[in-house]
Amino acid sequence: MSKLVPPHGGKGLVIRLLEGAAKEAELKKAAGLKKVEITAQEKGDLIMIGIGGFSPLEGFMTKADWKSVVEKMTLADGTFWPVPVMLAVTKEDAAGIKEGEEITLERNGEIYATMKVTEKFEMTEADKKWESELVYKGHGDDSADDKFWKVALEDHPGVKMVMARKDICLAGPVNVLSEGEYPTKYKGVYLRPAETRAIFDERGWANVAALQLRNPMHRSHEYLCKIAIEVCDGVIIHSLIGNLKPGDIPAEVRVDCIDTLVKHYFVEKNVVQGGYPLDMRYAGPREGLLHATFRQNYGVNKMIIGRDHAGVGDFYGMFEAQEIFDRIPYANEACPVPGKALLCQPLKIDWTFYCYKCDGMASLRTCPHTKEDRVILSGTKLRKMLSEGGEIPDHFGREEVLVKLRKYYEGLTEKVEIKMHGAASGDSAK
Repeated sequence: MSKLVPPHGGKGLVIRLLEGAAKEAELKKAAGLKKVEITAQEKGDLIMIGIGGFSPLEGFMTKADWKSVVEKMTLADGTFWPVPVMLAVTKEDAAGIKEGEEITLERNGEIYATMKVTEKFEMTEADKKWESELVYKGHGDDSADDKFWKVALEDHPGVKMVMARKDICLAGPVNVLSEGEYPTKYKGVYLRPAETRAIFDERGWANVAALQLRNPMHRSHEYLCKIAIEVCDGVIIHSLIGNLKPGDIPAEVRVDCIDTLVKHYFVEKNVVQGGYPLDMRYAGPREGLLHATFRQNYGVNKMIIGRDHAGVGDFYGMFEAQEIFDRIPYANEACPVPGKALLCQPLKIDWTFYCYKCDGMASLRTCPHTKEDRVILSGTKLRKMLSEGGEIPDHFGREEVLVKLRKYYEGLTEKVEIKMHGAASGDSAK
């Protein structure tokens, strides 16, 4: 009997991925259906729906679900869900698709799924702006809307993606037929929720923490993991292996660095490394909630939430991604219907750093010293120093990892400018 937290939504793992004879039959049918080209983000969402990572979703959201998620952080039936999962097409493509019709979803010539279109609806500029304000604007941002928009449209990658969404959304259940390149390119790292649950069960784990990772793993990440291991049965270092923004380090480099770090600085039986196929949405606090929601499907009941989790630039407060867990629907399992509440809870950890006077890793809760005594750690700061060929301060990262990262940057033919913001530079530290 598994000791793990149940999947989100109260329906078990909702798996829409077909295999074997069922897959072959569906592929034959898909070849004769109208084809819709999907984006990279839609591809990642589709795979997550397929493998049960987005349980209880069976497909892309209806207008009622979209509106409820944006406004209330629940699906239309009351199940907690923090971020819209949408499929959009042009008006021209939508004109040739009828409600009730089946279509094929493909990307770059590869068939990824079939979908029964149960609803199609317009997404106006006003709708997109409304979604952006509620999902992407920080709770603590009291600036006027025009000020937010002036900055967001230029610097916020998540807002730009929403505003660039095509005009007609299609909703309906899917049958997923491909996991793309992930099972081969990231063999042993790309894991389905059923696989992580099996690993955790085999190890006898009941309390499992997850570390979300999109940057190279530095000493602060290492420290967060070790805190989690002290209070849980084990930790999964769960890397995003979908698309990132320009200047971010590719997944295969990060995976190699994690392997090295785990081998030399962890008790390996207490750590699992995994990868999941989403693109970053850069939705800050709301994305932190999404990370906890789908981690519950992977068997995780504690989501490590540190400084500026899933943030971008200076759009969010340093601990806003922690605070949002205290004001979500059905917080603390106070839910009238079983399964609809989020059961994966935050493991809130303060700003961490290396302190010379403490002679070790510490946090704002444990270290009494000044900013000048600390090595402020951030993935953005590390990427900037590496991209410019600068010296990395002592205690910023493990040398075995830095060797690999320097080699990667030395091999780049084109450099991408890394912008530094207050959060990443340490200017916001006490």
